Amino acid sequence: MAKILIVEDDVAFGTMLKTFLNKKGYQAEHAFSAADAFNKIAEDNFELILTDVRLPDKDGLEILKEVKAKDQASQVIVMTSYAEISMAVEAMKSGAFDYVSKPFRPESILQTIENALKQNEVEEAKPAKPKKKTKADKPVRSSFIKGVSDASVRLNDYIELVAPTNMSVLIIGESGTGKEQVAKSIHEQSKRKDAPFVAVDCGAIPKEIASSEFFGHIKGSFTGAINDKTGHFQAANGGTLFLDEIGNLGYELQVQLLRALQERRIKPVGSNAEIEVDIRVVTATNEDLAQAVKEGNFREDLYHRLNEFSIKVPSLKDRKEDLMIFADHFLEEANEELEKNVVGFSDDAITAFKNYNWPGNLRELKNMIKRAVLLTQGDLIPLKVLPHEIATATKSETDYGLFRNKNEEQLIIDALEKSGGNKSKAARILSIDRKTLYNKLKQYGIKL
Repeated sequence: MAKILIVEDDVAFGTMLKTFLNKKGYQAEHAFSAADAFNKIAEDNFELILTDVRLPDKDGLEILKEVKAKDQASQVIVMTSYAEISMAVEAMKSGAFDYVSKPFRPESILQTIENALKQNEVEEAKPAKPKKKTKADKPVRSSFIKGVSDASVRLNDYIELVAPTNMSVLIIGESGTGKEQVAKSIHEQSKRKDAPFVAVDCGAIPKEIASSEFFGHIKGSFTGAINDKTGHFQAANGGTLFLDEIGNLGYELQVQLLRALQERRIKPVGSNAEIEVDIRVVTATNEDLAQAVKEGNFREDLYHRLNEFSIKVPSLKDRKEDLMIFADHFLEEANEELEKNVVGFSDDAITAFKNYNWPGNLRELKNMIKRAVLLTQGDLIPLKVLPHEIATATKSETDYGLFRNKNEEQLIIDALEKSGGNKSKAARILSIDRKTLYNKLKQYGIKL
């Protein structure tokens, strides 16, 4: 029975982790501070230490050094937020096995724990220590899926074109289309791929602490500033800063952000010293920023600074050819997270998927499949476990459905325009074969 020490000052989260791991057959203990952890490490041997990088008295790096000084065989996994990725990278260099980004579900860390403990067995059997892959090596490959539709091919081409440059990129798209995954893919294919990728939800930052979150602060600079804080800009130094829902930034912060991007320098709150930063900024929005500029809600100079290159992420309804590619990927993810082995989807379920319009895009598809996997008892996801609105969906008038639509001539013309006159592509858009399309072209006297 492996002994695990959880070092976490969040009492509720640490207790929940301890209970979960004990139920999974591990012998878990909980330390609430670095000092408490040092005492436990001195008194006992732990095969694995799971520690937060931010603690009230010390940081996780000091715990890592203490653990490795006592026993090199003990594995350490650090828990971090996006704003502390730089510390996680430093921990990896110092010998940590891996890191996990908070918040996370307890089930999602099990595989990482098992891999860490297996690494101990490998090291005992083999003196030569194999090189481990870190999470920094794999998030984009596992989370960004390349589709085959025309819209996806165009998206992939834009990503490959702009990624190697240092241009600021504005990603536009409906909610749930996967804008953050596009940003990660740009980072992973750039020259900055080995440096941090820091993601910030601009809509989740209270106005009162926004400057501190972005630029950091020094101890005592305002009430509640009991320690120095590293801001998002400094955390992303050398890498990519991803600002999601950029349209939610207040005017004052827009001014500060523009200055930081122009001068490549930041000044933490309460400090007189400026810090040089080298970052690439990628932003995303589901709003019309150009309209916000016209209405005076977003600075025009900042808009042009952020929009050196724009990428529009297509909605799921515009990439129906990719639907089952994404569905299969999310199925694999759900199986791993829920420890199930659902093989695929029933024919009725697939038909329902194709009939539904997916207003929530990829996020809705992912959440629905996870729920369906949980409810499925057999090998295939049946129609009955799908939400009512999906299970009962029929092709809408906005979908291409020849033989059921009085305006099929116009639908054919629209499809030909979308495909640039390519009849094979037009036939796929219309969900008919080429022979049927040729017959319809002849029937309506449509000539290219």
